[in-house]
Amino acid sequence: MATHNDLGRQGEALAKAHLEANGYEIMDENWVFGKAEIDLIAYKAGVIIFTEVKARTGNGFGEPEDFVDARKQKLLVQAADEYIYVMNHQGDVRFDIISVLFDRNSNYKLKHIEDAFWPSAL
Repeated sequence: MATHNDLGRQGEALAKAHLEANGYEIMDENWVFGKAEIDLIAYKAGVIIFTEVKARTGNGFGEPEDFVDARKQKLLVQAADEYIYVMNHQGDVRFDIISVLFDRNSNYKLKHIEDAFWPSAL
């Protein structure tokens, strides 16, 4: 199986392809602000979608999306707030999670969770 970083890049590439195939425009990838990184920032129907991608090779410790904990959500919100400010976005925003679960044969199951969380900070 791929190393940790390769697995993450592969998961992000699959997530990006999934979003594009479903009519999303990718605005940015791996956007960094402070200690936070937003994997994919997409746009569809006037909404900016901040997307966290989690890829794993097993779910013995939980599903990939379970690893987007409150601390990670807070960092994502801080980065999103800055992105909204920089882009002067006046419309709606949404936070999604795309989880990619690989098996031993490199087959995968992709799950797109829309409105995965709604932070009170925005």
